[in-house]
Amino acid sequence: MAAEEGRRSVGLITIGQAPRVDMVPEMANWLGPVRTVERGALDGMTPDGIATFYPTPDDYTLVTRLSDGSSATIAERHILPRIQSAITDLEDEGVEAVVLLCTGEFPPFDHRRPLLAAERLIVDGVKAIAAGSRVGVVCPLPEQERLTREKWASLSDDLHIGFGSPYDEDTDDLRRTARRMKEVRVDYVILDCMGYTQEMKDLVRREADAPVLLARSVVARLAAEVIW
Repeated sequence: MAAEEGRRSVGLITIGQAPRVDMVPEMANWLGPVRTVERGALDGMTPDGIATFYPTPDDYTLVTRLSDGSSATIAERHILPRIQSAITDLEDEGVEAVVLLCTGEFPPFDHRRPLLAAERLIVDGVKAIAAGSRVGVVCPLPEQERLTREKWASLSDDLHIGFGSPYDEDTDDLRRTARRMKEVRVDYVILDCMGYTQEMKDLVRREADAPVLLARSVVARLAAEVIW
C-alpha cells in the first residue's frame, strides 16, 4: 500500500514483533500527525523459531516484546538480515523516513530514505545534555551491563548501571534501581531501552529524585524534526 496522499508517513521497525501497542501510540504524541507503518524483525516467526535466536555468551544480547505481550531475549546477529528486509519494504511503501526502534548498536544498513537509529539519537542527544555529569543508566538485563558501560563510557567517568526489565509487570526491580540512583546522587537517569514507558519514567523520577531521559520520547522528538 502506498503512503496516503498528502499525509506524511514514517516507518517504525521493532526488533521484536509488530504492532508495538505498548510503544507506538505513546510515541505518536511526540511524532505528530503522521501515518505510522510498523514492521518487526520477528514478524511471522513461531516461538520455537524465536528460541533458536537465543544468544550465546559471546553474542550481542537484545531484549524485545512479542505480539502476545511476552518478551524475548535474542542475539543481534540473527535479526540483521530481517531488519534490512524491513527497511527495504518500508521504503518501497513510500515512507518519509525509517526509525529503528532499538537502543542497541547496529552495523550500517542499506537505505534510500533517512534511516534514524534510536541508539545514535539517544546517545548523541543525551551527550548534549549530560556530558561529564554523574549519570545513572538503566537497562533491562544484568547480562547487558558490559555493553551498556562501553556504550556510555564517553558520556561520563562517573557511570552507575542498574537493571529493570520494561516488560515485567512487576516494577520492583525498576523501583529498587531508582532508589540506588538516588543514594549515589546521580544528576541524570537514562532509561536505555525503547520499552520503557512514560509511566516508568515518572516512577523513576520520583524514586531517584533526578531528571530522567526516556529513550522513546527522545527518539520520537528528534525523528519528528526529520519528518516535519
